[in-house]
Amino acid sequence: MKSSTKDNVEGKMHQVKGKVKETVGKVVDDRDLESEGKVENLEGKVQEKIAEIEKVAGK
Repeated sequence: MKSSTKDNVEGKMHQVKGKVKETVGKVVDDRDLESEGKVENLEGKVQEKIAEIEKVAGK
């Protein structure tokens, strides 16, 4: 599997995990978990963008 494809898949997984943590944090009123989810979601988006850049660059 190409590294850009791998990064894309991992980025999407981080986004999903982050969204779940964020939602659970809201439901149980755990601000730390909610914040952790937001950060993981953002990291996933960044990783996905890096994959797009690598794909365009041909790596």
